[in-house]
Amino acid sequence: MFDPSRGVHVIAEAGTNHAGRLDLGRTLVDIAARARAHSVKFQLIYPEGLYLPELPTEHGYAPNEVFERRAAMMLPDEDWERLAEYAGEKGIPFASSVFDERGIAMMDRLDAAYLKFASCDLNNSRLLKTGADTGRPIILSTGMATLGEIERAVSDVLATGNANIAVLHCVSMYPAPLAEMNLGMIATLRSAFGLPVGLSDHTEDSRAAVMAVALGARLFEKHCTYSRQADGFDHAYAMEPEMLQEYVADVQAAARAMEPARTKLRGGEQQLKPRARRGVHAARDIAEGETITQEHLTVVRPEGPLVPNDVELIIGRRASRPVRRFEALSHGAVEEAPAEAAV
Repeated sequence: MFDPSRGVHVIAEAGTNHAGRLDLGRTLVDIAARARAHSVKFQLIYPEGLYLPELPTEHGYAPNEVFERRAAMMLPDEDWERLAEYAGEKGIPFASSVFDERGIAMMDRLDAAYLKFASCDLNNSRLLKTGADTGRPIILSTGMATLGEIERAVSDVLATGNANIAVLHCVSMYPAPLAEMNLGMIATLRSAFGLPVGLSDHTEDSRAAVMAVALGARLFEKHCTYSRQADGFDHAYAMEPEMLQEYVADVQAAARAMEPARTKLRGGEQQLKPRARRGVHAARDIAEGETITQEHLTVVRPEGPLVPNDVELIIGRRASRPVRRFEALSHGAVEEAPAEAAV
């Protein structure tokens, strides 16, 4: 799937721009096919697998508006089947970003061309391994990441025996200014991992992509829409049909540019990171002294003191104080692990 010798691959990122309507989903497939994109990708978001339904406040809980909006924009499972079939009829490979085990199972059943993991899940080893265990090609987006986190994610996938991986350089800003794109990191990623490297492109035109091609990127992801004036999360910075056609053509005709850079994580991403990353939250009230189990925890947005990969470190330990439902856990909320016995 990700063979650089076969040339560039442009993903038309339809995301959730279908707004929960099958007809709009099919329209997005048509846009991708007419632009001669090499695949069309959606985002299969079950809100309970990514967000807290309510947010703790001083006086109780408040509804999470993002959770409610995502729930209102969902496609029924049976419509995902129809959408995959339609893409097949149009001759364009179909895939999706996945955010939980349910989404992975759905895309596996629909024979998705690949599984994409968004930047928010780069440090979510359990989810990455579950996806990799399907044997499907894996795309890892690296927004908000350090090189160490990318290395861990790549290692997690490779440990399953799945070596069909592509790594996308990504700057998690929407839209992303060209000056913030840090495109030299593409060369660093190629050198560090020896894997196909690409660009998850949130800029407003094709200039970043043209530069990225010159630096060795071969896989490109670009949001598309039927109208930038439509209501939704991603329309405003997505490409309308003619823009997407030009983008695909520009990527395929790109020339070299840009110098390598050293750093990956930059200022604009730091501001987005707290609400885009997952944290470890209490799924229910936890009493002081209660032993923490998997059932006590939920790993969803927003970010907290503990990251998803910390879950294994606190399961089996006791709560050092009462913890409220939906509270973000910290190391201070659990007792210290017992010291290992001296040999």
